[in-house]
Amino acid sequence: MVETRSDAEAKRKVWEMIKDVEVAMMVTQDEEGRFRGRPMRAVNREFDGVLWFFATAGAPVTSETAGDGRVLLAYSDPSSQNYVSIYGTAEVVKDKAKQKQLWSEPLRVWFPGGAEDPKVALIRVECEGAEYWDSPSSTLVHAYGYLKAVTTGEPPHPGANDKVDFSKKAG
Repeated sequence: MVETRSDAEAKRKVWEMIKDVEVAMMVTQDEEGRFRGRPMRAVNREFDGVLWFFATAGAPVTSETAGDGRVLLAYSDPSSQNYVSIYGTAEVVKDKAKQKQLWSEPLRVWFPGGAEDPKVALIRVECEGAEYWDSPSSTLVHAYGYLKAVTTGEPPHPGANDKVDFSKKAG
């Protein structure tokens, strides 16, 4: 059974697992209730339970976020066998100071007008919960898992799978 944790270490582990993943899939719901996913990149330098994303004001992701703030973020790093899903509440934020604080020059590829462009907005995601799968990525572990499955009919359990509740204060 998957454990639900709310301790500071579990919250730090989520950040450690996602901070270097360049792209997450952000899933929202449109006005007809259909799920829509698109690649997005968090621009946080540190993590306190909130993730920040740049977006184009008026784009479907900002319209959908304004209509129904529930979002799912899916992170995948197959090279290290790390996978994280985060759910939370998103809101569109127009804050020039925050945009300038979070801005980095590579963002200009998607936002040529820079941080102060009126077409630029931020999406603030308040993380409510997460689930992660953290598996050893070595070839030896995978070979062992294959042999165990073939010889015993049982899959190996070499990694961690926990849920993290961000709504509770860390104890």
